[in-house]
Amino acid sequence: MANLVTTLSRYLMILLIAIYTYYNFRFFAVPSEAGRNRLCFLQEVCLFLLLALAGAVVWLQTDDERMILFFGAQALFFVLYLTLYRVFYHNASRLLLNNACMLLCTGFIMLARISGERALRQFVIAAAAAALTMVIPFVIDRTWQLAKIPWVYGLLGLLLLFVVCVAGSTSYGAQLSISVGGFAFQPSEFVKISFVFFVATMFYRSLDFKTVAVTTAVAAAHVIVLVASRDLGSALIFFLTYLLMLFVATANWFYLGAGLTCGAAAALIACRLFGHVQARVEAWQNPWNDIAGNGYQITQSLFAIGTGGWFGSGLYQGMPGKIPVVEKDFIFAAVSEEMGGVYALCLLLICLGCFMQFMLIATRMQALFYKLIAFGLGAVYFVQVFLNIGGVTKFIPSTGVTLPLVSYGGSSLLSTFILFGVIQGLYILKRNEEEAEHEEET
Repeated sequence: MANLVTTLSRYLMILLIAIYTYYNFRFFAVPSEAGRNRLCFLQEVCLFLLLALAGAVVWLQTDDERMILFFGAQALFFVLYLTLYRVFYHNASRLLLNNACMLLCTGFIMLARISGERALRQFVIAAAAAALTMVIPFVIDRTWQLAKIPWVYGLLGLLLLFVVCVAGSTSYGAQLSISVGGFAFQPSEFVKISFVFFVATMFYRSLDFKTVAVTTAVAAAHVIVLVASRDLGSALIFFLTYLLMLFVATANWFYLGAGLTCGAAAALIACRLFGHVQARVEAWQNPWNDIAGNGYQITQSLFAIGTGGWFGSGLYQGMPGKIPVVEKDFIFAAVSEEMGGVYALCLLLICLGCFMQFMLIATRMQALFYKLIAFGLGAVYFVQVFLNIGGVTKFIPSTGVTLPLVSYGGSSLLSTFILFGVIQGLYILKRNEEEAEHEEET
């Protein structure tokens, strides 16, 4: 019975997320507010049906009644989160809310399959993060002074990264986290947001050569400290985000070309200096040479993706546990194996839909400060998704970064909630301005 339900459910889940993804892009073509709201409601129906199907499969496969409570708690969480957000902020982007919930839902499903304990911990962190970050749009809408304190963002971020570099805990060859009161967190996940605020504030004040040079020096300091900590995945996110923000703010092709040249040279130097980076590059070039050693993780990832095919093997029918750190860096491979290539592709398209929403918000903002924040956070999100999925699929060397809202990790989860909260705040700010202008005209 359990195997029959598992087999049928995998096709139904693929159908549901495919319909959801269609509505995600159909949303941008619908001109009326009522039509867009209807699409968002249908997305929510797909979300809860998918969650119910996955919960039934996990319960049948584990015979653990606690899983019924766990998935029921998830459904309650999504209902409260979607409802309360719209109650407090009637102009919030429902599409962005739905996409965040669908990504979270997929992460909860795969974590429950891999490790029930970690799934529960991730759920608790998500609930706390949702509650804490719900105030962010209120702050963004009412605090213009955020544009007046660039050095608070810049120096505080550098200080946190320096503390990690000096006293941080080492994980997989890199110093990533620090512990406070028994809780470990990864500061770079939060500094990337303060970094975007710093750059946006500096470029909002001036775009002359002196300001660009000072901002570049501080940005380089962030990257250098991360390199010294051997956190090269985060260093790459900071570097590419700054380069894109610089180009968008100045439209100067020389800056872009010089930045890419320096970045390429720095990557070659890092490959020679750091043994774990060289090992990852070698594993990327030919993982089959050392399939039992450095190439083990990427080869297991490729085996999982290939085994799953387009429609997946079904929950509990694959072997995601064979992939090292599968719940963090390589969760996309687990999704591909058990939920299928079609599901994984839809997941990727949902991430693309989030990025498109970020860019649309950036183009609609009039103030350069807000425009750069939206673009910078969108760049952070896009680069991180690209690095994660590119590493999992062997498109690029593995960088050790998480897939936002899907991978296991409290720091990554909370920082992504903050990122989405800031973007929602900018969207709400613009919608409120448009409503005020409409009322004045009438």
